[in-house]
Amino acid sequence: MTSIGFQLYSLHGVDDPLPTLIKRVGETEFEGVELAGLGDQEPSAITDALESAELELAGAHVGLEELEENEDATAETYRELGCENIIVPWLDPEHFESGEAVEAAAERLEVVATALAEHDLSLHYHNHDQEFVEFDDEPALSKLMEATENVGFELDLGWAGAAGYDPLSYLEEHSDRVRLVHLKDYDAETGDVVEVGHGDLDIEAAVESVRGHDVDWLIYEAEERPDSYGTLDHAADVVETYWKGAGVRSPESRRR
Repeated sequence: MTSIGFQLYSLHGVDDPLPTLIKRVGETEFEGVELAGLGDQEPSAITDALESAELELAGAHVGLEELEENEDATAETYRELGCENIIVPWLDPEHFESGEAVEAAAERLEVVATALAEHDLSLHYHNHDQEFVEFDDEPALSKLMEATENVGFELDLGWAGAAGYDPLSYLEEHSDRVRLVHLKDYDAETGDVVEVGHGDLDIEAAVESVRGHDVDWLIYEAEERPDSYGTLDHAADVVETYWKGAGVRSPESRRR
């Protein structure tokens, strides 16, 4: 059964410690959080905050270089947190400019995925729009999937849409490789990502799709207003409206 989570990067500009951010998310209907760094917090402080807020840990974004350079220590830290999913959040566009570049990126990801598996951790890759550059009539992200065996994928619906693809059709086509999905909206005309509910994503259909494919987590992420808890308020309204039930409240109703 799919759970609903909140990516804490959405609040990275809020000047509060991570346990406070987790506490605030715990006051909403979200079931878990996804980490985007630990800041200066010890793992025990984070696990205490998660337990107090009654939140699960959906996963954690960790850079590929950090994983390669500090594999054992990084794995130990996230196992201590009770984390099961490690997500590489970004690779530069140069990694998707040719088939050879994609193959090289795939090899690096496979090496890390195999190493993390020894710690009972799963590796996933999160897309932006650079992964949808096409060659041989196929997007680079699809080629990355073909070139990897032990890597899962966290499909960002907003960035897929911004790149000109129908994100729900892409999820349908590749649902066997996607266990995590980012709920983000997009403006198809401008090619930008926008706040959920302000773009072209059919949110109701997106929720139905991820539930139908039984992905593990649907994770809300915002790139707008990262310094305001209004971002969390808006996200909470999206959850109430589209996840918990139909038409509970407009996502605009609780802006602060």
